[in-house]
This record gives sequence, C-alpha cells and structure tokens, in this order.
Amino acid sequence: MRQLLALSIAVTLGACVAGPPPEIATPAPELPQDFTYKGDAATSARIAALLPVADPAYQSLSSAALANGPSLAEALARVEAARAGARRSGAQRLPNVGVDGAVTGTRINPNQFGDAAGAAGFIETEQVSYGANLIASWDADLFGRLKAQERAAIARIDSASASASAVRIALLAEIAGSVTDWRVIEARGAAIQSDVDAASQLASLAKKRADSGIAPGFDRVRAEAAASASRSRLAALQSERVRIVGRLITLTGQSAAEVTAALGAAAPQLSAAPAPATLPSDLLTNRPDVLAAASELAATDAELAAAARSRFPSLTLSGVLGLLAFNPGDFFNEDSIVGTLAAGVAGPLIDFGRIEAEIDGAAANKKTAFAAYRGAVFQALGDTEAAYGLIGASDAEAALAEKEQSELQRAARLADTRYRAGLSNFLEVLEARRAADASGERTAAALGRAQRARILLWQALGGDNPAN
Repeated sequence: MRQLLALSIAVTLGACVAGPPPEIATPAPELPQDFTYKGDAATSARIAALLPVADPAYQSLSSAALANGPSLAEALARVEAARAGARRSGAQRLPNVGVDGAVTGTRINPNQFGDAAGAAGFIETEQVSYGANLIASWDADLFGRLKAQERAAIARIDSASASASAVRIALLAEIAGSVTDWRVIEARGAAIQSDVDAASQLASLAKKRADSGIAPGFDRVRAEAAASASRSRLAALQSERVRIVGRLITLTGQSAAEVTAALGAAAPQLSAAPAPATLPSDLLTNRPDVLAAASELAATDAELAAAARSRFPSLTLSGVLGLLAFNPGDFFNEDSIVGTLAAGVAGPLIDFGRIEAEIDGAAANKKTAFAAYRGAVFQALGDTEAAYGLIGASDAEAALAEKEQSELQRAARLADTRYRAGLSNFLEVLEARRAADASGERTAAALGRAQRARILLWQALGGDNPAN
C-alpha cells in the first residue's frame, strides 16, 4: 500500500510539472448600435415576406429541395455523425463490460522439472483448460478529461446543426433567387414581345405608306430591322432560362420536366416588401454561421481543457469474474469460480514534451476557432449592411426606371400620332419606339434586382431561424 501511494505521488508530481494550460482571450466582438444603411426599415415588417412565398413555383421547388436536395442531405448526415461522436464520448465515461471464452491446450516436457519428476509421472504432459470470463473496467475520470471530451463532442453537434441550418437557408435563398430570375425573364420577354408587336405595326404602316407613294421604302426596311432586333433579344432569353433550370435541377434533385412544370405556374407580379428593422446584435443569435462558429469555439475550448487534464493521473477500476476448469464436466462447479479485482493508477512521468505539444496544438486550434468566429460575425455584419444598402439603391433605381418607362411610352405614342398626322418623320417615330421598348426591359430587370436584394437581406438576417 505504501509503495502504491508513493508511486501515485510521484506520478502526480511529474504530471504537474508541465504547469497550467495557456489562457486564450476570447472577447466578444464590438458591434455598432445600428446599421448605417438600414434607412426607413419598418419595425413591423416580417422577415419571411422578403421571399417570394406567394409564388407557387417557389413553394413547390423549395419543398422538393428540403425533401430531396443533395446538399441538405449531406449536411444532415454530418449532424448524425456528430451525434454519434457525442454518444461515443459519453460512453467513454461509463463502465466497459465484456465477456470472453477460451479453450486452451498445453503440452509440456516434465523433464524440465527434473528427471525424477518426469520418470515418476507426477506431472501431466498434456492439459486442456476451459475458461469464460465477465470483464468490467471503469475510468473514474478524477480530473475531468473524459467529461471535457464529451463537452467538445456535444458542442460539435451544435456546430453541425447550425451548419446544416446555414445550408438550408442558403438553399432556400438560391431557389428564391432562381425563381425571381425566372419571373424577371418572363417580364423582360413580355416587354420585348411588346417591342416586336409595335415594330411590326410600324413596319406594316411604313409598307402601306411606301405602297401609296407617301413615304420611301427605306422606312419599311428600318422598321423591319427593328422588329428583327427585338426578336433576336427575345430568342436570347432562352439561354438564360436553360441555365436557371439547370441550377434548380442541382438544388432540388428533380428532373428538368418537373422543374419546368413548377416554373410554368402562374405567379403574382414582382412586389417589393418593406425591409424589417433589426439590430447588429441580433446577428449573434440569428445567423447560423455565427452560431456554428461559436459552437466550434466552445468545442476547441473543451478540447484544450481535455488536453491539459491529460497531464494528471487516471484511476482505473477493473474486475474479472469467470469460470476455469480442466474438465468440461466440472465447468459449472462452485470450485471453478475465479475472480480478480484491481485498481490501477497511471499517468505521465517523462514524456519528452508530448503532452505539452498536444496542449499547444489545442491552444492553437482555439485561437483559430476564435478568429473564425470573429470573421463570421463581421461577415454577417457586412452582408446585412450591404443588403440594406442594396435595397435602398435598387428601390430608387426601380422607381426611376418605372418613371422613365412611363415617360418614354408616352413620348412614343405622341411620336406615332405626329407621324400619322404627317408632322414628323419616320426616324423620330422609330427612335422613340426603340427607347420606349428598351425601357420596359430595364424596368423589369430593376424590379428583379430589388427583389433579389430582399432575398439577400433575408439570408443575411438568418433566414427563417426560429429566433427570427
């Protein structure tokens, strides 16, 4: 007993020589009181209204992506892996119980014990033993190393869950953006088709005037060329449609026919929902990437604690209860019962810096995790500031584009009326019509950018996180 006590003291003193683990400062990032570009955000506005939730295509495709999307399935699988790791770490703190059984045959030379013993036949040359054991062991975890490892594993569950939430939000935002781009193409197509119809009418009118000798045939050629240019722009939209369909196939795991059918459903016109008012501090609890980085920081902190506690000795209790017999018929006799109970203390004494290297590595990992956390916080701040600023800029652009379209359409009608009355030449009508036609496509694109800015703000604020 005295020898065991002396050995324990020596091991403990040797472990404590390494000194305390390094202290890694992790101050909370300082955030501004409010967003600079928030503008006149409405405090009563809903974050969910920033998405095209009324669009049946978005409803169908988002549901399909959440059910079958490959990227989300991969993220959820990582959550399951993290949960399995936490269960394994928790099981390490519980007793380990196992069984074994063996049949052992041995043959010896009795002469090794002396010629007399071999000649007398006192020692059997062949022997078969039958054994079965119930084995149990338990690490008492006196200094909390296993508990710290379990904390790290549980934090990794939170990190993986938050990362999966970030993937889900990015997936929904990408689908919303793709559906918005499709609706913008539809609006642009309608505007260009209107251009084609107007140019065709001008070409028909110019042909009649040329046939009557009122105007030169060159007017008809120019009008037909304008109509052909508009048809070319209309055909070019198909390549954009194909790219959107391909992107949605990747996101949703559906076929091209299913995606196209969903996009073909009638949808309400693009409308700009008011931006909700939030605070920079809300990002710390709403953004899943920030939450994932915070959980990763907590995991590295627990791993540093576990590495530091590995310097101290461990106490292991073990016991064996079994049966041992040299004849199968005696296997279950009372005399066959054997057992062992032991307590062991083990710890580092001279490891030539191995544990110190592990501690330094864990400290470096915590520094890395803290830097990543700060990066995630300021990334969220930058994303939200940019999204608020984009909403203000795109709304102003859309309003001016709509005003420009209205004015140019009016100018085109006046130029057409003057031409029919013989008060202006055909070139003025053609230029007015060309400017009015281009303004319709620009207005559709501007409204699409305004809606896209709202999708960016939805994602920057943490999407449909329960905290929102």
